Amino acid sequence: MGENLDFNFSANTVIVVGGTSGINLGVAKNFADAGARLGVISRSQGKVESAVEFLGQSGGEVLGSIADVRNYDQVTEGLQHFADQFGAFDVLVSGAAGNFPARANDMSPNGFAAVVNIDLLGTFHVLKAAYPHLRKPGGSIINISAPQAFIPMILQSHVCAAKAGVDMITRTFAMEWGGEGIRVNSIVPGPIQDTEGMKRLAPTPELLNSVVESVPLKRLGQSSDIGRMAMFLASPLADYVTGTVIPVDGGWSLGGVSGLMDELSKEMEKH
Repeated sequence: MGENLDFNFSANTVIVVGGTSGINLGVAKNFADAGARLGVISRSQGKVESAVEFLGQSGGEVLGSIADVRNYDQVTEGLQHFADQFGAFDVLVSGAAGNFPARANDMSPNGFAAVVNIDLLGTFHVLKAAYPHLRKPGGSIINISAPQAFIPMILQSHVCAAKAGVDMITRTFAMEWGGEGIRVNSIVPGPIQDTEGMKRLAPTPELLNSVVESVPLKRLGQSSDIGRMAMFLASPLADYVTGTVIPVDGGWSLGGVSGLMDELSKEMEKH
């Protein structure tokens, strides 16, 4: 199937939480192009409708549901809707995230909690609510993490704490659920072109150029780079891979990412 390297998910149900925009929408598109039955969740009705229409252009069956990952009951209801229509989940991608750059002393407790509740508590909610519907054995969970999980950065104390927790959830759930044949892995995206995250962290052309220069491969990634890794992890090719945290970042986490936050901090001081 060309760009999708002959991955075929036409017999599979794939659920992408947060799959209505950015990297997660790109991941959902890769699975849609590979023939999967798709369910996407977002807290925005408009984004859900747009994503369902966009993903449906690939020709497969696509359903949408509205839920805020901070609300366990909403997540449970949204996933139940997909289970009622599709049956067991073969693949679950958990990608809801929140972020904003702020120094710790400039951040309110509510601001810190908001990111932790979306990124970390939201991940727990999604995985726990999905568990009854995951194929056993054979289910594959893919959490979308971030380099902040293992690289301390100024302006990112909230995200660093939350995403470090997500990676530990990945590892502990892999241990707890492995005996039932469920695999749990994380992908760490690097700087991905045309995403909300990059617009927040590199809001000026100068900062964006600095990002490109800080990546060893000297280019931004595409959402399809993350999608292809997700398809690999969800495929039989990776059926002995679990509990891993895999950067897909052009080498950015080798050092360049910290420099961006230093430059963003200097930019913020000007305003």
